[in-house]
Amino acid sequence: MVEVPTTRGARARVVVPALCAGVTAAVAVAAWLILDGRLRAGGVAALAAAVLLVVAGLLVPREGAARARILVVLADRVFDGAILASVAWVERTAHPATSVGALMALAASFVAAYIRAKGAGLGYVVEESPLTRAIRTGMISVALIAGWTSWAFSLLAVWLLLVAAVRASQVAKEERL
Repeated sequence: MVEVPTTRGARARVVVPALCAGVTAAVAVAAWLILDGRLRAGGVAALAAAVLLVVAGLLVPREGAARARILVVLADRVFDGAILASVAWVERTAHPATSVGALMALAASFVAAYIRAKGAGLGYVVEESPLTRAIRTGMISVALIAGWTSWAFSLLAVWLLLVAAVRASQVAKEERL
């Protein structure tokens, strides 16, 4: 039997799609639980999705494995879209400030992702740290589990706007070079 050496890119092509499928399933369960009014249980499912998402992001190599990178980015957007929109919907009447915070965090998350994608598409180097993804998904999950939704989503929105500003400054610096 001949052993075929595996590279990080080859592993990413196999493992990352499975992890992203797990992220999507866990996000669907989390959104369903949140919409059912069980925010803490939804937070636990969101935490499971967050762990899978961070692991998938760490497995994707910087070079090559474009499909794996796209899957991780897509799963990342699904996470934010489903979880934050569900929180905004559930909290809209009882806690409108929480709903606004979740919507602002959702918008800031998509703006930060857009700046990164657009900058990369224009050929600029826009760093995306796995730590940024871990902090964002962790904040969402922990806020739901701990019941800190009244202020945590507003704090998350501010932090994501800072992330977007940093990414925009990276593009601006690249433009000047």
